[in-house]
Amino acid sequence: MEHILPTYNDPLFSILLIIVISLIIAVATYAWGVYKQQKEAGNLLKFLDKFDSAECALDTASMPFEEHMFKPLTLLAKAFENSGEYHKAISIYLYLIKNIPNELAKTELMERLGTTYLHAGFLERARTIYVEILRKKPRNKKVLYELGVVYEIMQQYDKAKEVIEPLEVLGEDTHTLQKFLEFSQLMANRSIAAEKKLFSLQELLNEEPGLYRQIIAAMLQLDTRIAWKNIDTSRIREILDILWFLPNSQLDLDIISNNTQLGTLYYAKGYLQKPMAQSGIFSLDMLAKAKENGFEEGDLQFSYLCKKCKQSFPVSFKRCPNCMAINSVEVEEQIAKASTQTDYSLL
Repeated sequence: MEHILPTYNDPLFSILLIIVISLIIAVATYAWGVYKQQKEAGNLLKFLDKFDSAECALDTASMPFEEHMFKPLTLLAKAFENSGEYHKAISIYLYLIKNIPNELAKTELMERLGTTYLHAGFLERARTIYVEILRKKPRNKKVLYELGVVYEIMQQYDKAKEVIEPLEVLGEDTHTLQKFLEFSQLMANRSIAAEKKLFSLQELLNEEPGLYRQIIAAMLQLDTRIAWKNIDTSRIREILDILWFLPNSQLDLDIISNNTQLGTLYYAKGYLQKPMAQSGIFSLDMLAKAKENGFEEGDLQFSYLCKKCKQSFPVSFKRCPNCMAINSVEVEEQIAKASTQTDYSLL
């Protein structure tokens, strides 16, 4: 039987043509995908090479990588980071990012690397890492937040505010963050007159009560009289350390004499001679009772707890040094023996 080849008008020819074209497209698409993946990998290696330097304390150049090493090395890097040995953590993260084939794991490691640079104070490196992550994953909320923190620390507040809109698009409540940045920008601007700053601070306090501690501290620097007018006597615990370390010259005796907690505080401090009734703050009441019985060597020492991550720090903070939370500080006091000089201001 004679075989007849399909002609241009034959339906079989059209089907074969479609199949051939589909195969060509599939092969081309696959080849392009492989090429693009290889190019991305090459670009990432070039990008990471910028961060290799002698400051990375561990020698990973000659260390062969095996997949089972991933988990123990990430745990080791986290341990180095927690202990403040940031250079060692950085070198491990760079080594893993270059060698791990899993793209999802690479993104997570890049995030950790950026956070380590942030905690270590390498702000420009942290910024570069975060921008690179967002180039590929623009909907990454954690990275957006931390990029904003980097700009905030660098006092580039307008850039820090640029992260607010994408966070809102992603469904985040950014009211507190926005007001915090407004407060930080206001206090960093030395060209604004004190009267105008005070007016803006009062507006911010009305709009965001969570900034109470920071705003009262700022007001005490600008105008003691206005600051005392804005002190909420129901929130004394939040600023107990600030009030304790205020010098005598910054006290408003009219307000203090009309409040039991303030009266007890400044009697225990030694600024008032008349003992007050019980304040309800255990440490103040104990100091006041001891002073009333002739013991003059009592003092208060303070520590600062982050209400979000529960880490404790010896100094106050606006953002938690560990988790970067805003307005999360909780003042904790304990009775101690007075040192030779404790009359200083936190302001």
